[in-house]
Amino acid sequence: MAVKEVIIYSTPTCVYCKMAKEFFQKHDVSYQEYNVSTDLEKRGEMFNKSHQMGVPVIDIGGEIFVGFNRPDIEKALGIQR
Repeated sequence: MAVKEVIIYSTPTCVYCKMAKEFFQKHDVSYQEYNVSTDLEKRGEMFNKSHQMGVPVIDIGGEIFVGFNRPDIEKALGIQR
């Protein structure tokens, strides 16, 4: 299976963002992280993709997830439980 690009839009104080990043690290998923509390350009990009201001917003190969929905993220990444 081809490796999908993973982007996470997050803030430093977001508990679910931290959970998502720990999940990615545990499963050796490389990802690009953008801090939308300070990066206004990436905040706009996140909003354009998700139509939401809540974090995390996770982009897995163009599929958008708002929040840390572990089962859906596992499925999108092909991770078996």
